[in-house]
Amino acid sequence: MVKNYALFLIISLFFFSISSCTKEENYETIPNQEEQESPVIFNIENVPYQTLSEYNFFKEELKDLEPVFGVLPYELNSSLFSDYAKKKRFVWMPENVKATYVSDHLPFNFPIGTVLIKNFYFENIQPNNTKRIIETRLMIKKADQWIFAEYLWNEAQSEATLTSEGSVVNIEWIQDNEIKNVNYRVPAAAECFTCHNKFGTPVPIGPKPQNIFKDLQYSDGLKNQMQKWVEMDYLEPNYPSNIIATVNWKDTSLSLDLRARSYIDINCAHCHSEESYCEYRPMRFAFNENDDLINMGVCVEPDTNVNSSLTHIIKPNSPNESVAFFRMSSTLEEYRMPLIGRTLKHTQGIRLVEEWIESLTQPCQ
Repeated sequence: MVKNYALFLIISLFFFSISSCTKEENYETIPNQEEQESPVIFNIENVPYQTLSEYNFFKEELKDLEPVFGVLPYELNSSLFSDYAKKKRFVWMPENVKATYVSDHLPFNFPIGTVLIKNFYFENIQPNNTKRIIETRLMIKKADQWIFAEYLWNEAQSEATLTSEGSVVNIEWIQDNEIKNVNYRVPAAAECFTCHNKFGTPVPIGPKPQNIFKDLQYSDGLKNQMQKWVEMDYLEPNYPSNIIATVNWKDTSLSLDLRARSYIDINCAHCHSEESYCEYRPMRFAFNENDDLINMGVCVEPDTNVNSSLTHIIKPNSPNESVAFFRMSSTLEEYRMPLIGRTLKHTQGIRLVEEWIESLTQPCQ
């Protein structure tokens, strides 16, 4: 009996030692975040580089847009409409620097060396139902000011090259079981400033707490994006817990008012706000201001005579008498809004704003 117990003990210790070694080996093969270094190649004196691949933002095949360590994906609650182009967004920062919270509705105070990466692509390109990346836009925080770097992808999808000139790429693709066609406009570098302009200084539009305070699925689980930025040492944890955030305008379970305000914020507020391109207009479309119906243009008479039948910026219960609805529905260059980045009608967005206008009941005096 004693011999059997001794034999059992020896066997148990043997398997325990094997198990312990296995766990230790597995642990060692998974580096801690603190032990990893980003392989991104970045010299602030030499950027922007001539090609996108020189930054080493992405693994293996460039077109897969699979980020290396340190290149962190992020999404917005609601995204700007860009002729149905899809987008993949990433942020990268150098070591030992962090962004800081300013307010819910303002961009983070990003450190020098920050790179915001936005890729524009289409899926179901005809005739072979392929994916094609058209452009990659970088905003680089350099010497206390943001600079723009526009990269145009080649047809082989093997490289994107720096360009300062605007160009047009014809795209035919399937969208919602319908074949669509667009002469997609890649903006010149100077055009970027039209939208990314505040007090005469270039600024980001999307990465604000109100726009990214949402959960996103990462390789290590579902997390709030701002929490993930803190874990990556990209953000100081000094932000409030009660961020007043925009919503996904596509989510029909949410209120029509919140959805419409969120859509108008991301598509219109970068111009229609103080010290921006259209700051002289009566509208103030930013989410922190557009809960005021006057700021949204409701019952506000237009200061330009676009059409005599358009009596107000927004006429309650009457989209066809509303200048804002007319402009967002038009594809004519002299009328359409936004000025840059759209040539097609955004069917779903138009319908959302139409429903919101129809829901307004107060009469104009």
